[in-house]
Amino acid sequence: MKAVVYEAPRNFKIKEIPTPDPGAGEVRIKIELSGVCGTDLHNHEGNFLAEFPLIPGHEMVGRIDAIGVGVEKFTLGERVTVNPVLYCKNCEFCLEGRPILCLNREGLGTNGPGFFAEYVVVPTDLVFSVGSLDVDTAVFAEPAACAMHGLHTLEMKGGSKALVLGAGPTGLLLAQLMMTGGAASVTVAASSQFKLDRAKALGVDRTLLMDRADIAKSERDLRAMAPSGFDVIVEATGSTQVGEICVPLTRSGGTVMIYGVTDPSAKMYINPFDVFHREITIKGSFAELNTFPATLAALQTGRVRTDGIITHRYPLEEYGAALEALRSDPTVHKVVLVP
Repeated sequence: MKAVVYEAPRNFKIKEIPTPDPGAGEVRIKIELSGVCGTDLHNHEGNFLAEFPLIPGHEMVGRIDAIGVGVEKFTLGERVTVNPVLYCKNCEFCLEGRPILCLNREGLGTNGPGFFAEYVVVPTDLVFSVGSLDVDTAVFAEPAACAMHGLHTLEMKGGSKALVLGAGPTGLLLAQLMMTGGAASVTVAASSQFKLDRAKALGVDRTLLMDRADIAKSERDLRAMAPSGFDVIVEATGSTQVGEICVPLTRSGGTVMIYGVTDPSAKMYINPFDVFHREITIKGSFAELNTFPATLAALQTGRVRTDGIITHRYPLEEYGAALEALRSDPTVHKVVLVP
C-alpha cells in the first residue's frame, strides 16, 4: 500500500509499504478520506509529541475490508471512523479516571502509525460505526470529538455569552456545540471573512472580522459587543497575541479556555491580579477523552454541521502540496486527502 512516511522532521516520502493484516481483536480499514489538521503541521516540524519514523494523520473515515479473529461487532464494508488516542489504563491518571492525562498516552498519527495511507489496522475498541453519515461529514468525527471534549471541559452555564476566537474547523465545531449546549449567544471572531461567512451559514449569532495587525482595535470592537465581558472565551487560534486579549475581555467570574495549539516554547502574558480579583478561571482542552459516541450522535442529528468546511482535496501522492496549502493558502479552510 501507499503511505506518507516520515524518517525525521520535514523528511517524508510517499512509499510503498506492506499492507498490514489484522490480528485478533483488530480490523483493517480501507481509508476513504483523511483530514489534514494544524497538528500535522506541528508534527511535520517534529513538535506536538511526534516520534519518528512516523505515518502521520489522525482524522479519517473508511470501510472495514478485513476482520481479525474474535471480532463480531463489525461487518465487512461497514463505514467507520477511529479514535486515534490510546491510554495505558495503568498509570496514576488512568486509575483516577482521567485518561486524557495518561502518562503513557499514544496517538495514532503522532507517535503511532496514522491514517495518511491506503489502509490501517486498529483494535476494535478504537473503532466506531458512523451509520449513514456521508464521508464528508464522518471525516470530521475526530475534530468534532475534540470539540465535544472542549464543551464538557467548559462546564458552561446556561445563558452564557460566549466568544470563540478563531474560525478554523475545530473552532466552528465547538461554536456549534456551545450554541446547543446552553449558550445564550455565540460570537466568532477571526481574521478571515470567508471563514466568518461559513460561521454565519452554520448558525453562529454574531461574527467580527479581526485585524491581527491592530489587535488593540479588535479588542475594542469586541468590548463594544459585550461591555461587561463574555462569560466564556475560547482561544482557538493558537496565537499568543490573540490569547493575550482573552482575560481582559472575560466577564468577572468567567472562564477562558485555551483550545488552539501553540508552539511548545510560546509564552503568553496574563495579568495575575486581574485573574485573582475578578476570579477568572483558565482551563485547557486537549484532544478528546471518551466523546466519540456523543459526537457521532450530534453529527447524525445535525446538531453539528460540517457542510462547506472542506475546501481542498488532494490525492495521497500530493501530500506535500496539501501540507503547503494548509500552511500558506488563504483560501483553505479544511484540507482532506483522498487515497
